Amino acid sequence: MSDAQAPPDIRDLSAGQFIDGFRLEAPLNPGGMANLWRVTHNSDTLPMVMKIPLVHGSPVNIVGFEVEGMILPRLAGPHVPRFIKAGDFSNPYIVMEFVTGQSLKARLDETPLRPEEVIETGVKIALALHDLHRQHVIHLDLKPSNIILRESGEAALIDFGLSRHDQLPDLLAEEIPGPIGTGPYVSPEQVRGDRSDPRSDLFALGVILYFLGTGERPFGEPASAREWRRRLWRDPVPPRAWNADLPPFLQEIILRCLDVDPNQRPATAAELAFALRNPECVLLTERATRTRRDGVIKVAARWLSARRPQPPRQRRSVAGQLARAPIIMAAVDLNPGHEALSEAVAVTVSRLLATEPGARLACVNVMKTSLLAIDPTEDSEGRSIHLQRLVALRHWARDLPVPPERLTFHVLEAVDAAGALIGFARTNRADHIVIGARASSALRRYLGSVSAQVVAEAPCTVTVVRKVAET
Repeated sequence: MSDAQAPPDIRDLSAGQFIDGFRLEAPLNPGGMANLWRVTHNSDTLPMVMKIPLVHGSPVNIVGFEVEGMILPRLAGPHVPRFIKAGDFSNPYIVMEFVTGQSLKARLDETPLRPEEVIETGVKIALALHDLHRQHVIHLDLKPSNIILRESGEAALIDFGLSRHDQLPDLLAEEIPGPIGTGPYVSPEQVRGDRSDPRSDLFALGVILYFLGTGERPFGEPASAREWRRRLWRDPVPPRAWNADLPPFLQEIILRCLDVDPNQRPATAAELAFALRNPECVLLTERATRTRRDGVIKVAARWLSARRPQPPRQRRSVAGQLARAPIIMAAVDLNPGHEALSEAVAVTVSRLLATEPGARLACVNVMKTSLLAIDPTEDSEGRSIHLQRLVALRHWARDLPVPPERLTFHVLEAVDAAGALIGFARTNRADHIVIGARASSALRRYLGSVSAQVVAEAPCTVTVVRKVAET
């Protein structure tokens, strides 16, 4: 078949045929909206897959294919497949990177997984979601079959046919009446027709974490939109009732993700990843240890609330939600003689928090260690130096205007203080670093300062606070 000819009917495709220079090698398991083929091209050695839309059946197939064709070329990074090429209306197809690795769906038969595996997998997916949200996209169909764990370690998200891009028309909302999605993973706001909240993806991730930790789905497998509505009032069985080995902090996180009210979920995927990585910082409530679902009175109240007409929700943007919940990192110098500088950092952080009421604050101090020598872990009185630093950090933050559930403390032990701060900011997806700069000296100008290195290499905004009158 020559490149100039129209593609054959999808029912007649066979290995060895060519479409626009791409050679069909082998069919893959079809998706819900398209046929998938492994393809090769003489000008590209990257493993590739071609997606050809199913033109028969639901109109969601065609509209969803068009949506993915608009969104995928705008995405980049290791958490999404690389876009290669798309055909036109007379010859519709999308060619993208074939993501090598293991589908999360393949691990479902192994559930329940060990808590450590649930946490590790959850962090990978949350970081992938955060990267996607920063590119103005809500996935809206997150489920195990749409998550590939790359051989390099990252989670890659695929299939953007039901997604929404902040800066593009939402064709699905405009052309398809009623809620759209995969039953077990659809969020309450999607059930109500709202496709604008990135926290819908956190609800779906909560469903995935629940399944990985228990082997059960929190809302079963509802087959219709009418059945989906039950999640507006009926809470799931607490995960620890299925698997008592799950730690309370993990149940706290999962049930927060599954809350009917998006405002009760983690504000961003980065915040969710942070909580999974720092369990000691998770504020536990009664959710953490419950073993039964809510009683009839609470359920009835939610049922009545779900039946009332809902006021029109203000249209959200992904960027707006991320901006309302930044992760601020305060790098605090606790060494003697620099009290005035650390106080100046506290003043600057207080001003930032006043303008960012939804922010999470991570207070970080670095204990410098020797490259070759063995550093003492206790002082002359037998007290833990690390613990004393944590106490000092808490004392430093005592007057900051931030609720305890959004305040964490971290003491890092490292030879390279600047590298440790930069690594913490990168790992935890910090949005803003506040750091003090000590008074200048000839030696510091020669060797370089910690604050200067942080400014040069940090992956986010940095505010440097200087105290001129420092001794």
